[in-house]
Amino acid sequence: MQRSKPGLPPDVAAISASNSSLKAFLHALPAVDPVGLEARVAVLGTRSIKKDSKLQLIDLAISMVDLTTLEGADTEGKVRNLCRKALLPDPDYPDTPRTAAICVYPDMVRTAATTLAGSGIRVASVATAFPAGRSSLEVKLADIALALEAGADEIDMVIDRGAFLSGNYAKVFEEITAAKKACGQTVLKVILETGELGTYDGVRRASWLALLAGADFIKTSTGKVSPAATLPVTYLMLQAVRNWHDMTGQRRSVKAAGGIRTTKDAIKYLVMVNEVAGASWLDPDYFRFGASGVVNDLIMQRRTQKEGHYSGPGYVTVD
Repeated sequence: MQRSKPGLPPDVAAISASNSSLKAFLHALPAVDPVGLEARVAVLGTRSIKKDSKLQLIDLAISMVDLTTLEGADTEGKVRNLCRKALLPDPDYPDTPRTAAICVYPDMVRTAATTLAGSGIRVASVATAFPAGRSSLEVKLADIALALEAGADEIDMVIDRGAFLSGNYAKVFEEITAAKKACGQTVLKVILETGELGTYDGVRRASWLALLAGADFIKTSTGKVSPAATLPVTYLMLQAVRNWHDMTGQRRSVKAAGGIRTTKDAIKYLVMVNEVAGASWLDPDYFRFGASGVVNDLIMQRRTQKEGHYSGPGYVTVD
């Protein structure tokens, strides 16, 4: 994934890692109007999609999914099966796009990397004491190192929400910066866990804090907390990466994770990506879904578009 124009303009480059500097910048961001935000999102959700465009959007959505299994009962067999689904989401229609990535715990990375070798499908690993993030920085960095050594192409880290909510922005910044340094050229996704941030202003500030610290992606949720991804919080995050690009020339990315279950939902997100960030963000490098459950519905709706009738869930493999 290439980023352009590494230099930052003075108003961003001058921000130091000190808590006072970060707080001054983050609290100077425009306050979010909740009523206006939710009204705008509601309008975008009513956009009609022409039939000839729907299949293209379904294929795009499938290609943006990070198929995920993050359970204590995960086995190598389950991970291999999920990899096979990523490679061939609908065996009856081999032209169905592959998913963008597989996301697993660090101890399952090697299994996924071996199964997907040469496919172009990325292996993402959660790290940094996922999902709570309650550990030392040393442990978090060791978690990243374990995943990278096993062959991870992407790292999904969690921020310390307690530090953020208590106003210790410097600690959050330090951990993201250290994680990015550990990742090197490996993509770093920073999970904000927006359902725990309390307000839309908190989401905006956390988004900018992650961008300032070097996140390649900002990600809504772990999928372990409700609410997870919502259209309004994703709108704010898309707005942040678009504004960041306008200020710096760097293109950063967004991942909406958790709670996206239907094709209708996925298409609403894609419409919003286009309207808020722009058409160039309609690419798996710049927008992802962390929503394994939506793939089955996308496949069913894809078959409906191809065959002219609804196939039903019995025709689709269940993870």
